[in-house]
Formats: sequence, C-alpha cells, structure tokens
Amino acid sequence: MGGVVYNREKGKMGLFDRIWRVIRANINSLVNTAEDPEKILEQAVRDMQEDLVQLRQAVAGAIAAQKRTERQCSQAESTAAEWYQRAQLALQKGEENLAREALTRKKSYQETATAMKGQLQQQNVVVTQLKENMRALESKISEAKSKKDMYIARARSAASSERLQEMMGNLNSGSALSAFEKMEEKVMQLEAHSEAIAELGTSDLEKQFLSLEGAGDVDAELAAMKAQMLPGNNTPGPNK
Repeated sequence: MGGVVYNREKGKMGLFDRIWRVIRANINSLVNTAEDPEKILEQAVRDMQEDLVQLRQAVAGAIAAQKRTERQCSQAESTAAEWYQRAQLALQKGEENLAREALTRKKSYQETATAMKGQLQQQNVVVTQLKENMRALESKISEAKSKKDMYIARARSAASSERLQEMMGNLNSGSALSAFEKMEEKVMQLEAHSEAIAELGTSDLEKQFLSLEGAGDVDAELAAMKAQMLPGNNTPGPNK
C-alpha cells in the first residue's frame, strides 16, 4: 500500500507540473505568437478546471473506498466477536473441539479486521493528501482567474496602444497627413490669389482717382495760361 501512496504522490506532483507547464506555455505564447490572449487564458483556466473535476472524482473515489474498508473492518470485528461468544458457549457445554474451531474462526476474522485497520490508516493518508491537493488546486484556479482578468486587461490595453501607435504612424507618414498638407497648400494658394486680386482692385481704383486729381491740376494751369494770353492782361505766369 505504501507503493500506492507513493504513486499517488507522484501523480499529484505530475498533475501540478503539467498544469503550470500549460500556464507558462500559454503565457509565453502571448509574446511569441499572434494568438488572442483572452482565448488562451480562458482555455488555460478551463484546463485547470477539468483537472479539478478529475481530482474531485479521485477524492470521491478514495473516500468511497475508505468508507467501504471501514464497513468491512467493522463487519470483521463484529464477526470475530460472535465467534468468540460461540467459543465460550461451546466450552461451557463441554464441547472443547467445537470451542477450538470457533476460536480459529474468530482469529481469522480478527486478523482480517487488523489488516483492514492498517489499510484504513493508509487510505486516511491518501484521502487527506487528495483533499489538500484539491484545496490547493482550487486556490490556484482562483488565483489564475484573478490573474487572467489582469492579463486580459493588460493585453487589451497593449493592443489598444499598439493600434493607436499604428494610427499615429500612418498619420505621420501616410496618405492622410499628405492629403491635409496638400489641402493646406491649396487653401494658402487660394488665399494668396484672393489677396492679389484685392490688391490689384485697390490699385486700379487709386490710379483712377489720381488721374482725376492730376487732370484737375492740368486744367487749372491751362485756364491760367489762357487768361494771361488775353489782351491787356500782363499778370506774370507762375514761374516768373
């Protein structure tokens, strides 16, 4: 039976080693592959829960075997007590040979009960270990679920940041920014053209007024010259 306990203990260690290998492999795959981290972590938790179901079944089976051994041990002790009473009765009746046969039966059942007690002790150890393993795995699953939520949140944040960086990269070097730059250049050209037209319009208007103003001066000077040329008008000209 000691070999059974040892093998169960090895099985327990192998179970936890396999669970954590799966977890580590899944976490590493987040870095090494482009798989969906949420799906990976959800699958890892499901795998652990499946292992927990199997472990609970093993615990239930071990407890059932323990109860069965307890009943068998109790039955063997009860039967041994009955044969002892029969041996006493036979001896009281003077049936020494019959009493010896009853004691032989009693001894056989007592040995069975003793063996059952030894087996029951080993089963108690196994059941205790399995229960501890089950509680430890339940705790690990609870911890894994908590970490899963944290890793999923971090993965989502990282994915969002990566998409944002990609968008910024596209804006910095892509066609979107180029389109804005071209539009800005076009608007600036339109504004310059509009300002040029306004300046040209203002210049023509000013020239017209200056022409009118200049024409008035010439007309005044011409009238003065005519007046000087009239008979009897000796008023000197403006340059004399």
